Amino acid sequence: MTMDKTNERTARIASFNDAFRTTFRGGRVVMTQGVNALPEMDKVRLFQAVRAFNSFEPENDPYAEHDFGLIEQDGARFFFKLDYYDAACCYGSEDPADPSQTTRVLTIMRAEEY
Repeated sequence: MTMDKTNERTARIASFNDAFRTTFRGGRVVMTQGVNALPEMDKVRLFQAVRAFNSFEPENDPYAEHDFGLIEQDGARFFFKLDYYDAACCYGSEDPADPSQTTRVLTIMRAEEY
């Protein structure tokens, strides 16, 4: 694969990830027990922060796919992580740049649960 094709593919994956993360549409959103145990309003604020996140830098996004982030809220640290599965969510996606064969799963967790 040429560098232009690689960059185009990566940009496509990042675009799909951003669209899903900002809307929570087009995949599955899950949370760990630690996040689920938060008071409802804290969860709402955390989910809003995940949707608004745009601080993707080489340190937290080395592959430029916009698939991971760190959020600090009320003195606690939270991560979100996007994973790519096949349509049935049984195996990894063969091509995360192709939405017809990819189910995106966004996991929101407390940092200590990672």
